[in-house]
Order: sequence, then structure tokens, then C-alpha cells
Amino acid sequence: MPLHEYQCRACGHEFEALVRRADTPSCPSCKGQDLERLLSAPAGVTSPERNIALARAEKKRWAPIHKGREHEEFQAALKEHDEHRMNAAATKKHKDD
Repeated sequence: MPLHEYQCRACGHEFEALVRRADTPSCPSCKGQDLERLLSAPAGVTSPERNIALARAEKKRWAPIHKGREHEEFQAALKEHDEHRMNAAATKKHKDD
């Protein structure tokens, strides 16, 4: 069974599927069967454009997770900064007494 790449025309999801000639695959995302078979590069052969497209797709896939981590790290740094500022203010107050 050959491995083909498809893009669903309904939802835009791209996926690979092992398909026999007589079978019609369905989109794993929306279960639609209005698919476009994409041109795939032979195994082991890639072009710079394909590598860039794969890198962009991977970056897009990880963006929500990365943004969440960035926000958590920012919040932790902000909290630490506030704690240091409060400690410095308390230390200065005790020195002035």
C-alpha cells in the first residue's frame, strides 16, 4: 500500500495515509472525503522549500505551547521581582528606624 499525502478541502488539514487504489481515505480531523492528493517528495529526497515548509508547520504547531510557557515564565519572573522589591523596601524601612 502506498503512502500518500492529502489535504482536506473542507478543513485544510494535511495528513498522510496508507491507501489502496480502490479505497478513498477520509480526513482524520473532520471525517470529510473531499481531499486533494498532494505531490510528495520521494523518500529521503527533500528540497529547501519543503524543509522550510516543514519547519514553519512545526513552529505553527508548537506556537500555542510556546506562548503558554513564555507567559508562565514571565509571570514567575514578575512575581520574583515583586518579592525582591518588597524585601528591599522592608530592609530599608528597618535601617531607617
